[in-house]
Amino acid sequence: MSNVDADRRVESDWWAHPIPPNVDFGEGFYCETAQVFRFMKTKAAHALRFGNHVSVYAGCSFALGLNGSAVVGDFTLLNGALVMADERIEIGSHCLISWNVGIADSDFHPLEPAQRLIDAQAVAPFYKDRPPRPKLETRPVKICDNVWIGMNAIVLKGVTIGENSVVAAGAVVTKSVPANCVVAGNPAAVVKTFQ
Repeated sequence: MSNVDADRRVESDWWAHPIPPNVDFGEGFYCETAQVFRFMKTKAAHALRFGNHVSVYAGCSFALGLNGSAVVGDFTLLNGALVMADERIEIGSHCLISWNVGIADSDFHPLEPAQRLIDAQAVAPFYKDRPPRPKLETRPVKICDNVWIGMNAIVLKGVTIGENSVVAAGAVVTKSVPANCVVAGNPAAVVKTFQ
């Protein structure tokens, strides 16, 4: 059972478009609105995969670039999260991801000032002499099983968050997090461990 019909339309959805064909979902999938997929650029098959009994609430956004992919495990809840993948983001099972959480596998713009100038021109939709975008570094993100990420937290490229861990509200996670702990702050640091 799911609230998505055979035509991939979300029941009572105000958004006019169905769930894209390259989004796979398991039994008991709940999606509040298909608008959460509006920023998916990839056309690759099976680019975004949801396990069984996943809940995706309004306010979420899955921004997958042309080569991006993501997977979400069973019984995971996403409520207002922003998942930005130019390469790969993996979210485990039984995870709770709160409002305004940002998860990104890239910086999405160059750090070097001269390259940023080129990038600003490359992303200007109506600039007639648009250059190609500079190459950007990506590193996959992995969130293991039973992780809770509090509201307004940010998880940056190359990070792995170990199983059973908690990321406190507002934390900025720049380095991998061990299993069975709580991290908080900017940059996030371990403030508690579980036995």
